[in-house]
Amino acid sequence: MKKEAIESFFATLQAANPEPETELEYSTPFELLAAVLLSAQATDVGVNKATRRLYPVANTPQAILDLGVDGLSEYIKTIGLYRSKAKHLIETCRILVEQHGGEVPRTREALEKLPGVGRKTANVVLNVAFGEPTMAVDTHIFRLGNRTGLAPGKTPLEVELKLLTRIPKPYMVHAHHWLILHGRYVCQARKPQCWHCSVAAYCDFKPKTPAP
Repeated sequence: MKKEAIESFFATLQAANPEPETELEYSTPFELLAAVLLSAQATDVGVNKATRRLYPVANTPQAILDLGVDGLSEYIKTIGLYRSKAKHLIETCRILVEQHGGEVPRTREALEKLPGVGRKTANVVLNVAFGEPTMAVDTHIFRLGNRTGLAPGKTPLEVELKLLTRIPKPYMVHAHHWLILHGRYVCQARKPQCWHCSVAAYCDFKPKTPAP
C-alpha cells in the first residue's frame, strides 16, 4: 500500500467513526487491565457478561485479591481458561497492591512484569487507558496488516513495528480500534466483505470471486 493510500485509508475510517472505542466494558484503568487479561481466547461479549457480575462486587486490585482464586473463579467461570486466568489476575492484583499502591503502572516494562501480561496486553492498556500511540497486534490487525498491504510481516511484532512507522501520526491513537473493528466486522478472516468495504479502493487485496 502506497503512502498516499494509507492517508486516505485512515481518513476514511476516521470519517465513519471519529471516536472509536474498545468493545470491552470498563470504567477505570484497572477494570480495563482485568478485562483484557480475561479476554485471551475469549470474545469481548463473553468477557463483558462476566465482568458485569464481577465488577459490582470487586473492581479494585485489593477487592479481587480478597475474593481469592476460588471466589474469583465463580464470577468468571463462563470464560474459557478461567482457572488459569483467575490465578494470573489474583497474582497481578497482589503485585499491583504490593508494588504499585493499587494503581495500574503506565510503562510497558512494568506492565509486562505482571502475570499474563504480554506485549499485546500492555499495548492495549497503554493505548486505551492512557492514550499512548501504541499498536496492539491481535489476529485481526495481523491479518489486515498483511492482507491490505498496509504492514506485511511474518510475526505480530514485525507488523506492529511497521504499523508504527507507516500510520500517519494524526491517526495513531485511534488506529488500533479502527483496524480491530474493521477486521472484526468487514475484513473477516474467511470471507472479507470487500463488496461493502469503505476502504477497498486503497487496499492491495483483490477478491477472487465477484460480489454476491
